[in-house]
Amino acid sequence: MIGRAEIAAVNRVLRSGQIAQGACVAQFEAEFAALCGAREAVAVNSGTAALFIALLAHGVGPGDEVITSPFTFAATANAVLMTGARPVFVDIRESDFNINPDLMAARITPRTKAIIPVHLYGHPADMTRIDEIAQQHALAVIEDACQAHGAVWNGRRVGGFGTGCFSFYPTKNMTTAEGGMVTTDDPRKAQHLRLLRSHGAERAYQHTELGYNFRMTDVSAAIGLAQLHRLDAFTRKRRANARYYQTHLNGVITPSEAAGALHVFHQYTIRVPQGRDALQAKLAEEGIGSAVYYPKPLHQQPYYRELGFDDELPVAEAMSNEVLSLPIWPGLRRGDRARVAETVSRLAGDLAGQAMRAPPIAARL
Repeated sequence: MIGRAEIAAVNRVLRSGQIAQGACVAQFEAEFAALCGAREAVAVNSGTAALFIALLAHGVGPGDEVITSPFTFAATANAVLMTGARPVFVDIRESDFNINPDLMAARITPRTKAIIPVHLYGHPADMTRIDEIAQQHALAVIEDACQAHGAVWNGRRVGGFGTGCFSFYPTKNMTTAEGGMVTTDDPRKAQHLRLLRSHGAERAYQHTELGYNFRMTDVSAAIGLAQLHRLDAFTRKRRANARYYQTHLNGVITPSEAAGALHVFHQYTIRVPQGRDALQAKLAEEGIGSAVYYPKPLHQQPYYRELGFDDELPVAEAMSNEVLSLPIWPGLRRGDRARVAETVSRLAGDLAGQAMRAPPIAARL
């Protein structure tokens, strides 16, 4: 939600004449680090860039393996491939759609360098168990928190457990129009990240390593600061919308919130075990938008199949056929929210009734 505060902030930057990476970026980094309970934050120009340079800063490269979830946006695993390493997919839990720590040990090898848990849909992954596993095997933890700004696990904000990676794409819980952030408690890592985002330059025309042009502008940071100051309000509205759905939706499986977790509901994702696509089509006919995140797990994507990925990950595969995300954004009006709940419940009931009335397959042959 872009409003007057964001427009005024951008105008101030434009009038200042300093629109490249400057004081506004530094302020945004400091305030975002404080949000996450991290010592440092490094602003970049996308969530993908954040993941990529976080991996590089941890020394991930050719021959290494990185454990992550198959049930996420492609950027999570693509960033691993961009370093020359290989993602190793571990199946998810039905309860929160996040990576299942109980299955990790079987996938760890001498090549494993890091774990990337994804805080999917705004629900934090089980960082207690993941941190334990990482410490046991001396692995880096790089949190993909691109959908989870402000989410909490056992009293700690995501992005404060390992090296945190965030996206500020326009659809996220807060935006900079486009951008990303890496958080860390390690000042040396932060310095390395700053080199990587700016052509490996310690100072002008002094390049100490290969780097990239991943800098954030002050224009983007100005939007980000205004959004950051509104994030708690956005989260309260998202959670209020989620509570309404929890008590008014029928005929579908609603999302859960683990003990100790604060879900920020980037998406409100229900499960429809039978007839998901039919329900989505019927909702569209009645003018209600919905989306499937994600219709095909990464290990089944054509490019990953070409690379030889042939995993069988039954929970992720099942969830890809059941999940459906409903409108949850903070600007959702109460009347629209009520209409969504009533329509989903009615259509889900109609589809269930039709399934019950259908003759058995044998009778139709």
